[in-house]
Amino acid sequence: MDNITHSLVGALLGQAGLKKKTGLAMPALIIGANLPDVDAACFFWLEGVEHLGFRRGITHGPIAWLLLPLMLAGLLWGYDRWQERRGTRPKDRLPVNFKWLFLLGFIATLSHPALDWLNVYGVRFLEPFSSQWFYGDTLFIIDVWLWVLLGFATWFSLRRERQGGEWMRPARIAIAVALAYIGMNWAITYYNETVRGTSSEPYPVLAIASPPPLAFWVRERIIESADGRWYSTTWSGEDIGYGYRAPGIVLCGMPDDAGAQSGEAAAFMLWSRAPFAERATDGSVILRDARFYDPRARDRFAVSLPDVKCEELPSR
Repeated sequence: MDNITHSLVGALLGQAGLKKKTGLAMPALIIGANLPDVDAACFFWLEGVEHLGFRRGITHGPIAWLLLPLMLAGLLWGYDRWQERRGTRPKDRLPVNFKWLFLLGFIATLSHPALDWLNVYGVRFLEPFSSQWFYGDTLFIIDVWLWVLLGFATWFSLRRERQGGEWMRPARIAIAVALAYIGMNWAITYYNETVRGTSSEPYPVLAIASPPPLAFWVRERIIESADGRWYSTTWSGEDIGYGYRAPGIVLCGMPDDAGAQSGEAAAFMLWSRAPFAERATDGSVILRDARFYDPRARDRFAVSLPDVKCEELPSR
């Protein structure tokens, strides 16, 4: 999910009562909820789409679940001591407890891969022990309805706190509503990937129900047929022409050694869940993923293989 959502989850956990456990609890929760995204630093040293094979990996796995909160707790504890030595420590700050800083950072850090699992991009929970991807297909990567719910609840809880009223209950209710919203979206996805996904033509080997940006009750169905082709339809069953059916698009057979062509190609094949090959204008091959074939995103999730000649698949 996006970092606004991660930050709001951390803040709402604090407003639900966790910030009373120790001084600097809110920074531990908000920073911890975003900390696994330190892997974004890979953009400084990786070329092109090589980041696809690195992001949502080792910093989202079990070793990071322990090390990142430990490092965060140490930095916050040291910051509190530094302020105390300088005489600038706020007088109204609660005593800082290292154990609670670690536990709160641990909870917040765990919330990050849990939220990332909810979209079609996926997350590698077991890295570095396994590079298997896990997908929830439940929410769009930026869910504005979740923004509204979490943002309003955080603001309302803080406002009630300033006014001396009951401020934890609104945050707890919002967390329960958010979990119910996520559960409802998961049920919609489950229906489209299993019940409906296996009962309509073309009968799929794999069905991916991809949530759109705003209409949370809708799913774009991306399905792989037995002949290895990918099809995409709206929730109503209307063909929307992804890849192979879009006008002017010519499919190529997937090269056997696609991942060995370059570092970018290897990263793409490690990451891709719905790969297909498309003919470029010069007759070479472009690797794409059916999950991200929208014209606004496709070029950010594609790899060119200029030295591979397209062997066209027969039209359907």
